[in-house]
Amino acid sequence: MELPLFPLHTVLCPGIALPLHIFEQRYRELVRHCIESESPFGVVLIRDGREVGPGSISFSAVGTLAEIRQAGRYPDGRYDLLVVGTGRFAIEEVDADARPYLLAQANLLADDLGDEAEAQRLANRATRRFVDYLELLQPRDGETADEIDVRVEVETERIPDADSAEDLLATDEPEEDSPTRRVVIPDDPTTLSYLLSGIIQIELPRRQALLEAETTEERLRLLVALIERETFLLRRRLRAFVPRVEATGPRRS
Repeated sequence: MELPLFPLHTVLCPGIALPLHIFEQRYRELVRHCIESESPFGVVLIRDGREVGPGSISFSAVGTLAEIRQAGRYPDGRYDLLVVGTGRFAIEEVDADARPYLLAQANLLADDLGDEAEAQRLANRATRRFVDYLELLQPRDGETADEIDVRVEVETERIPDADSAEDLLATDEPEEDSPTRRVVIPDDPTTLSYLLSGIIQIELPRRQALLEAETTEERLRLLVALIERETFLLRRRLRAFVPRVEATGPRRS
């Protein structure tokens, strides 16, 4: 498939929503094309280089399809978008001359579960470990921290209180005088693996490795190890306490 590319200093996982502010002319044209054709673009992680301006960049060969869910256009041509990751692709070749933006020939990547029983076992383990991880993200006495703000596109439910670790899976800012919303843990191991990959606060190369995992089983195995690593560090406060992730505000490009 032919796919417009949007290199960014972030990793978009399927099921995760990402706000974008578009001001550079080439990306305005990319957005206009995608809106008019009702087609997605591809988000890829920049390995070296800048999102905006001239100069060469290098980026990962595996990325995520981004479908535009909301689009607002300013009088001067800038856009505010909300996009959602819907699937993975692998780049075969890139054309830098056909359009103002990069254009890739890409293949969609299927989601291979791996061993079904093992994937389900790992999914259950990852969920339990993730609850512990979220508990430890809460500030202790004398500490302050911002809310985790990651938007997802999975089922949610309203709850009256938000005091338990499970409640910390909330991803929407609650409206004034309204109940909090929380993510309903998906039954599907693949959906769960992408959800946790997009929420856990890790370095971009590690998140990219999760995205590129060949099977859900492999992704969940990596996730369990990463969650346990982060939990170990958080218990000992061995790293800076910064519970904010990439999707906390609009990306600019």
